[in-house]
Amino acid sequence: MLVASPPREPRLGLVERLSYGFGDFGYSLPYNMVGAFLLYYYTVVLRLPAAAVGTIFLTARLFDAVVDLGVGVLLDRTRSRWGRARPYILFTSVPYAVVFVAIFLVPAGSVNAQLAWAFVTFNLLGLLMSFGSIPYTALLPMMTADTDQRLKLGSMRSIGTSVSVILGTAATMPLVGLLGGGNERKGFLLTALLFGVLALAAMLALFRNCRERHVGDADAAPAPAPTAIGEMLRNRAWWVCFLFTLLYFVRFGAMLSVTAFFAIEVLKRPWMISVMLPAISGMLLLAAFVAPPILSRTGIRGGSLGALGLSLLLFALLPFAEASPIAFLSLYLAASMATSITITAIFTMIAESVDYHEARFGSRNEGLLSAGVSLATKIGMALGSAAIAYALAYAAYAPGAVTPAAVLTIRWAYYGAPLLLLSLQALCILFWPARTARVDVALQI
Repeated sequence: MLVASPPREPRLGLVERLSYGFGDFGYSLPYNMVGAFLLYYYTVVLRLPAAAVGTIFLTARLFDAVVDLGVGVLLDRTRSRWGRARPYILFTSVPYAVVFVAIFLVPAGSVNAQLAWAFVTFNLLGLLMSFGSIPYTALLPMMTADTDQRLKLGSMRSIGTSVSVILGTAATMPLVGLLGGGNERKGFLLTALLFGVLALAAMLALFRNCRERHVGDADAAPAPAPTAIGEMLRNRAWWVCFLFTLLYFVRFGAMLSVTAFFAIEVLKRPWMISVMLPAISGMLLLAAFVAPPILSRTGIRGGSLGALGLSLLLFALLPFAEASPIAFLSLYLAASMATSITITAIFTMIAESVDYHEARFGSRNEGLLSAGVSLATKIGMALGSAAIAYALAYAAYAPGAVTPAAVLTIRWAYYGAPLLLLSLQALCILFWPARTARVDVALQI
């Protein structure tokens, strides 16, 4: 029998949509600066061993594997006068900004003492990121159940992400030089202090202006954690979203970490660092406006496949354009634009997987499902960054005495990793459920 479509929800106001989108600016600005320059800061500025730094990156994310799932379970059981997700955003914002600055306050002393400081502060940043960003991600399906509005919120989030990457990449080194006056260590600290203040303002605006409207039955007892996790692991939409996100951020983390080395040692054009890194976010900003109409027409699966196929072709052409900065950057910008479309898809997939879960199991579990995807983001970034650190250590990379073997390793890391990971993403998205959860529910009525 035919089922009447549910009434269209009222549109979210511009202030609320902007506040949600720039919530990602608040969480991502510190994390993107760390992702793009912490390996450089540790190995070049502080001269810490690359292999030890890679181990710190990797073990910190293994710690997150437990923390993220715990945060998700806790979030689904939270009831407060501020709602379920918003109190976490409020109470973690200041500590998150403070710890971010502390990462660049490594004290003078032995290498072991500095590595210990790096280990503790990097782990604390990941811990606070979990307690803030997972509720932030879970907030989207709580704000609206309308797919079109979710695409718009995902687009706004892409804008917030892109602005954070532009500042965290393009502006970092100029600010380090300006604020440090030739002292990179001082410059990184003062830049982190400035970025920390901006991030804090964005997170507090997120808490103040966004509202939870769809939180399920507030009186219903949540399922035991083992049951909830078991249901999550049987949610096909969540699995596709998790793996797709993981692969994206492995590539993203590797590209952020290797780009500076690639521009200096392979292209022999250090000036391209300040073009290539922000280009990722510049294209993400443009894609935020282009992606919603494309994905609305093609669907998440079709649109993502098209974007990934185009990106694969463009990345494969990059090695042939090394001699021409204009040709290289043109291909690079186009490839970045294509891959950026999938970010808006990811943000919408997270919300859709919640609806899919409710259709199958009768519970939404926004916190746990968002925690799993947040885990994919952080593990992906860590794996990508750690892989580059280990590759540099394997090639015996040493600043000022770079061998041909190290240059070859950097070239393979820059070209080979994206081609492999983009191919795996394309394979993964083929398994995205064709029907949305709401269609499934309607067919059951």
